[in-house]
Amino acid sequence: NRSAALARADELLDKVGLSARKHGKASELSIGEAQRVAVIRALANRPQLILADEPTGSLDAESTAAVMALLVGAESAAVLIVTHDPEVAAQASRTLRMRDGKLTS
Repeated sequence: NRSAALARADELLDKVGLSARKHGKASELSIGEAQRVAVIRALANRPQLILADEPTGSLDAESTAAVMALLVGAESAAVLIVTHDPEVAAQASRTLRMRDGKLTS
C-alpha cells in the first residue's frame, strides 16, 4: 500500500543521509546523491536479486559505507556487485576477479 511504500522510502532515504532532499527535484541532485537514490530505488521493493555496477563509484567514504550497509544487509536478496574498489569488494561473502577477460576466484 501507499503508506507502507512511503515509509520504506523515508527509511531508506534516512539510511543514506538524504532525508532532507526527499522533496527535491532529481535535476537538483549531485551525482553522488543521484547514485544513492538509484540504490534506494533498487532496494525499495525488496527484490530477490540486485545487480549493482560500481554502486559506490561517485561516493565519498561516508556515503559508500551507508550504501554498502544497505546492500550487504539487503533482506532475502542475492547481491552481485561489480567494483574496482578493494574496500567494497572486501565486504562480500564471495569474491570473483576478472583478469584479461578470464574469471578467477
